[in-house]
Amino acid sequence: MDLEMAPLLSIVIPTYNEKENIGVLAEKIFNCTHSAGMETEIIVVDDNSPDGTAQYAESLDKRYNVRVIKREGKLGLSSAVIRGWEESTGEILGVIDADLSHDTAILPDMIYSITHGGADIAMGSRYIKGGGVENWPWFRRITSLAAVVMGWLICPVNDVTSGYMLMKRSVFQEVAPRLDPIGFKINLEVLVKGNYKTVTEVPFIFRDRQKGNSKFNGKEIYNYLIHLAKLTKYWFTHFTKHTKINYTPFPRQ
Repeated sequence: MDLEMAPLLSIVIPTYNEKENIGVLAEKIFNCTHSAGMETEIIVVDDNSPDGTAQYAESLDKRYNVRVIKREGKLGLSSAVIRGWEESTGEILGVIDADLSHDTAILPDMIYSITHGGADIAMGSRYIKGGGVENWPWFRRITSLAAVVMGWLICPVNDVTSGYMLMKRSVFQEVAPRLDPIGFKINLEVLVKGNYKTVTEVPFIFRDRQKGNSKFNGKEIYNYLIHLAKLTKYWFTHFTKHTKINYTPFPRQ
């Protein structure tokens, strides 16, 4: 990859009580993207975490290109991600969970699929060959699979509920006025409403958080069902055909 021509990656991390994880995640992201020759900024959007996540994240700017947006109240993951994208500077925009469940090692592959592989969007996927989940109880596995199957009608990817995504800035700029997400699934909103041609999936192993408390609960299941109903209605009236392309591996040296 031409280092001088490499576009800037802006990756948003929405946080609420993630002080124990945010430093480790920042280090992992910058180590991986540096190996790919990708200048990177992290934008932490914090919803007034009482554990001091925002203050700790601000201290990371001594070592990394990290900006922190502090919001007054627990306003939700999707709106946090949109806020981060709006204030980003990169040509490639992304989002990753703060709890270390998403494997940062595939970031170079996701980046390459956009810069050289012809993709407009790159998804980290648990539900293709090479992907999977670890340390999940049976209820989480069944719930996740059910959510994915329900979304297949309106979404061109296998892992429709993945929270791990990169996209060209142009995709976000075009879809931004139509974004109206409920709950956590901002990526599904972009995939259904976005005007793009190609999307690829990169396999990874999802590993459940080791520190902090999960945000998954019955309310999020309810929000997903309401969100899916709204997006299904949108899909039937604004159907756009997208093409999923084959995954192109990053040429490691």
